[in-house]
Amino acid sequence: MNLVEKAVQHGGKLAPLVIPHGLTSGTGLMNPSIFIDDKGQILVNLRHVNYTLYHAENEQKFPSRFGPLSYLHPEKDQRLVTTNYLCRLNDDLEMTHHAKVDTSELDVAPMWEFVGEEDCRVVQWLDDYYLVGVRRDTTTNGVGRMEYSRIEIDWDNWAVKEVRRVRIKAPAPDTSYCEKNWIPVLDKPYHFIKWTMPTELVYANPISGECEQVFVRHTKPAPKDQRGSSQVIRWGSMYISITHEVDLFKNYLKQKDAIYRHRLVVWDQELNVVGLSKEFSFLDARVEFCVGAAVHKSNLLVSFGFQDNAAFVLEVPGLVVEDLIMEALAYEN
Repeated sequence: MNLVEKAVQHGGKLAPLVIPHGLTSGTGLMNPSIFIDDKGQILVNLRHVNYTLYHAENEQKFPSRFGPLSYLHPEKDQRLVTTNYLCRLNDDLEMTHHAKVDTSELDVAPMWEFVGEEDCRVVQWLDDYYLVGVRRDTTTNGVGRMEYSRIEIDWDNWAVKEVRRVRIKAPAPDTSYCEKNWIPVLDKPYHFIKWTMPTELVYANPISGECEQVFVRHTKPAPKDQRGSSQVIRWGSMYISITHEVDLFKNYLKQKDAIYRHRLVVWDQELNVVGLSKEFSFLDARVEFCVGAAVHKSNLLVSFGFQDNAAFVLEVPGLVVEDLIMEALAYEN
């Protein structure tokens, strides 16, 4: 299913997220995370990367010399560098403000080739605003851990500054190589769904970074591994989130490739999985990624990236969301 097509056919809209070309030099804008704060402001974290992704979409018939999935970097910098822009949208999903997140006071020399905090979800907990993503540049072998980046926003001048950075440990024994895509439970401060099916809920202390497992609830196995995408939000008496699944494979020349698809997962009030939708795409590309969702005027706003080169917010009418939920509830857990 193409979710954009279905949403637009039922009165929704697709809004591009664009900042001035001079800020990016034509490299990628991707994986936005939408959030609505307690003042009703629509905020989006927009990820900027220092490359352009080339992906052969037509059954790999037209790969580049480097393969069907290629990262094209400027000059001789082969690192994958992320910077983040906090944006504000109006009710028509038009961007009214944007500002690069100033991380200068807390930055240290990176030790690995993936630089910066990646795929940050925006949250507001106990009056503090955070970007919560994965960082992999603090060790020489790219060990990934989720990170609290507390930000302060100058609302009058629209400036954003990182004021505290806390690396989150994995639950004991904390020996995994890469932790990423933990999804915040918005009405449970400092709690994350670490794994979806089975559901693992963890609590991460925002000061010390210590993390403890709250529970693991087993479910019927999903058709594919369900990984975190959007925040976990309330929809009526249920919790919902968009998850992603990825098929990583090699083509006939043994070059890497990937296909991403998404689903809607439904939990009850105790965070028991009660539903899982069929897989869907946004714009029928093979490389798409959702990082945010928010309820707005009885509709669902979903933010996603397209081929690491474009970012969008999709307004999904409430009736379409209800259809997805009903489809998900038909999943036999």
